[in-house]
Amino acid sequence: MTTATNPRPNSRPSPSGGTPPAPSRLESFIDAMIDMGQTGQIFGEHGIGKTATFFSHVARSRPDATLVYVPAANLTPDDLLVNAPVRDPRTGELVLRQLVMSQLKPGTPFVLLIDDSLQAGETIQSQLMQIACDWTLGEHDLRALGCVGVFLTDNESLAETSARRSDLALLDRMVTIRISANDTSWRSQLAAKYREWDLNPVFSLWASLSPTLRELLSPRTLDHVLANAREGFPLRWGLPLVGGDRLRLVEPRPDVKPGQNRTAEILDRIAEYLGVSNPAAIPDPVRQVVRAALRNRWTVLLQGPPGCGKTELVRETVRDALGRPPLYFSLPVTNVEDLCAPIPSADGTLDNLLAANFTGPEPKAIVWDEYNRPKDKAAFAKLMEITQEWSLAGRRIENLRAQIAVQNPPYHLGRKLLVSRNNIAQATRFTASLTVDPEDIPANEWLLARYGSDAETVLEWWKHDIDDDGRAWITKRTLERLIKLHRRGLPLEMGTVYLGDGEYAPVPLTALIDRLRGRPVTGLRELAREADTWEARLRRAAEHSDEGADDSDVVHQILANAELSQLKKHRKVVARLVALLPPKLRATYLVGATEGQQRFWTEIFVGMRR
Repeated sequence: MTTATNPRPNSRPSPSGGTPPAPSRLESFIDAMIDMGQTGQIFGEHGIGKTATFFSHVARSRPDATLVYVPAANLTPDDLLVNAPVRDPRTGELVLRQLVMSQLKPGTPFVLLIDDSLQAGETIQSQLMQIACDWTLGEHDLRALGCVGVFLTDNESLAETSARRSDLALLDRMVTIRISANDTSWRSQLAAKYREWDLNPVFSLWASLSPTLRELLSPRTLDHVLANAREGFPLRWGLPLVGGDRLRLVEPRPDVKPGQNRTAEILDRIAEYLGVSNPAAIPDPVRQVVRAALRNRWTVLLQGPPGCGKTELVRETVRDALGRPPLYFSLPVTNVEDLCAPIPSADGTLDNLLAANFTGPEPKAIVWDEYNRPKDKAAFAKLMEITQEWSLAGRRIENLRAQIAVQNPPYHLGRKLLVSRNNIAQATRFTASLTVDPEDIPANEWLLARYGSDAETVLEWWKHDIDDDGRAWITKRTLERLIKLHRRGLPLEMGTVYLGDGEYAPVPLTALIDRLRGRPVTGLRELAREADTWEARLRRAAEHSDEGADDSDVVHQILANAELSQLKKHRKVVARLVALLPPKLRATYLVGATEGQQRFWTEIFVGMRR
């Protein structure tokens, strides 16, 4: 639950500085229900700005009031009301009293917004219905506590809710409105947020889409697309990962089969209207998106295969940026009590103690590891409050800069992983959603720094002696185990994934064993040892043809696969040999390279001209 005090003046944002726009249909409904003292029930699609409209409009229209926001999907039964022993001031005896959560006693007039009420469990549903029907909770009268309005917002889609209200006794207590994206103030909110761009062409494009595409490219998702465009990232990162797959903007067909996939077309048009590029990829994507998250207060989702080093790279990047490690939670072993715990307070309300790591003024970033493997629903509900509202038990987490969730895909190497599925409403809470490949993680450098020549040998085998399927089975985590087993003289097969019944990962290890035993091979170390010989061979190849020869291809492949630390270690030899390669091969070293690699090769090429 989040409590928002509204100090802002009674004015509507106007991006152009002219006359403020007329109130939206939802804003007019909010005002009418508060004036009438009626419970308002609002149905609308996910991501159209229902909640954001409440926050902005209540702040503007009722600056003396507080908006108390209750994310019902994230509540546990003891969050709203609990029976607890308290000392009776008259008799001094311990008696049971119903304690109401402290956020419902803000000390000022307040508007209560219950979001996603249909996603709450049965016990919570009963409590919420008492609030909606009578404006009471247990023995407490919310009007006496200062409540001036009660609203419930929901999406009717059964894919996102756990129930539908059908009891006429309940339905007869509320005023209900169904709204679309055209009934909220999302356009003016986005225009104010992205003042550097004229968004009218983007809004016109969105309005021209079919209803199905407009629902998929919801205003919330469009906001994320714009945020990624502002950072120079691929615009597709703003599209959520639903059930492990990237959302596609596909036109429906009358026969219900998937129609035309318009994702690339629509995103490219948005980039064109904004005057920015829409790159297919960027170098060092994980570090770049984590740094952007820290700058912009984003929630980010990284999905990649197990063992590729995602989590360690995220933790390292956060530590370098903040000067302190992130708050780290592994979801399979995280309990509700690891986050917060309810306690009775002296004023007779129900308060919550936060875990110590969430308190204090120092900058914070949270890493949610194994995000789609939560221990239980209660823990995940609390986690969802933090990821969606940046609060815990209704209290803002001070100086929280970013949240990064890390997860595995539902399937890997043809095998189903034991992970849970999300719905689109949950998936669209992430500003950027990345699918991470092993090559996006600079784990090779870490292995080289830690294990030296043994790592060089194992990496040469991994790059040159096995195919793509083999590399998928042999993760960087597996490579480290192979190195450790080699150093202890133990069979390497034990370090690969065990599949059961005596079967290990289907990757032949003979070539690796030969390399570790000293079989002659050619890598950057060998080039450096025999630099004069290889220089002579490259000169002969250059004299024979401008396109080079087999020796040119061998050297090129070794340089292209070398890690930055290896290139720097053998810099003089690299400069000698690369100058003798065909220009078309040299040009490939800058394509898709990291910033450090681009700097290295630029310095080498400048030195060649001198």
